[in-house]
Amino acid sequence: MHCFDLSFANPAENLAGDEALLNRGEAEGAEALRFWESPVPFVVLGYGNRAATEADLAACEAAAVPVLRRCSGGGTVLQGPGCLNYSLVLDLARDAALGTVSGANAYILQRVAAALSRSLGEPVQRCGDTDLVWRGRKFSGNAQRRRRTHLLFHGTVLLALNQPLMARCLKFPSRTPAYRQDRSHAEFVSPLPLTADTVKQALRAVWGAVAAPTSWPAEESARLVRDCYSQADWNLRL
Repeated sequence: MHCFDLSFANPAENLAGDEALLNRGEAEGAEALRFWESPVPFVVLGYGNRAATEADLAACEAAAVPVLRRCSGGGTVLQGPGCLNYSLVLDLARDAALGTVSGANAYILQRVAAALSRSLGEPVQRCGDTDLVWRGRKFSGNAQRRRRTHLLFHGTVLLALNQPLMARCLKFPSRTPAYRQDRSHAEFVSPLPLTADTVKQALRAVWGAVAAPTSWPAEESARLVRDCYSQADWNLRL
């Protein structure tokens, strides 16, 4: 598995990069692990989310926080400094568990949770379908996009939190897991007390990702930015 530690200043480029790696996996059979962190805040909607339902669009505009949409499911989150993203492209033939959405969630998150538990010296739990929780509070949300031979599974490990901006830009979610118990964003979400380097090392080890990657799929990423992630009819549809 190749490992990319590659962040872009433009939010659209960061989202497009994940899908470009998935497309490369389908075309070449390659698996990958990528880490990225946006230097600027932005809101990212899950594929099926309604922008006006999940985000306060007026507040986002006033704060100059762009609203984008990713190619995977899941809920709406605020990205930015302190939000370390990991992106896995896995061959579905790697394990039978990857053949279903629920099986893939369990297969991947059990491994991620175990790796982070070892780094913390405390238990990390999987709650709901795709959340990771420490001391009862969520620090990681995850989602997947499936293709014929490969899947993209990506999530955020929250290492720092801009709670005021989150409260301004995100509405209370239209769908919540039972364990949230109607808690506000500030009461529900908490950062993990680890460094980015510690998290990266833990995830590289659990997935056996090598440090030296092949070339980055720059042309495909640029195409996706141009045709999709920079377009209002993609980002603000529904």
